[in-house]
Amino acid sequence: MAKKDRYSNKELEEFKAIIEKKMAHVKEDLEYLSEQLNDINESSLDSRRADWVDDSSMNADKDRLSNMFDRQKKFFESLQGAMVRIENKSYGICSVTGNLIDKRRLKVVPHATKSVEAKMMKK
Repeated sequence: MAKKDRYSNKELEEFKAIIEKKMAHVKEDLEYLSEQLNDINESSLDSRRADWVDDSSMNADKDRLSNMFDRQKKFFESLQGAMVRIENKSYGICSVTGNLIDKRRLKVVPHATKSVEAKMMKK
């Protein structure tokens, strides 16, 4: 049997559906985190006489939410990149080995650009 050099259009459509679903979920998360950050910013403006403990706690919450927002934004950008690879039919091809990334891996990590084997090479 000949080795496949890319996923079929039907398989790409399946991956596209998975990615679109994840993107919708990440968008919701980003909106929620953005609202939470706005609430903290507004409450910090309202509490001009807050003591240093409240201020410290508020800053810790803001840092935590900012980090979560940044991670989700990076994840969303990775998913967008996966969509571009689907459109140009290069999706699922390992950037290191040039072989197809296992379908099971892509279903779990649809933005993956490296096969498990390639990731193990770095260790």
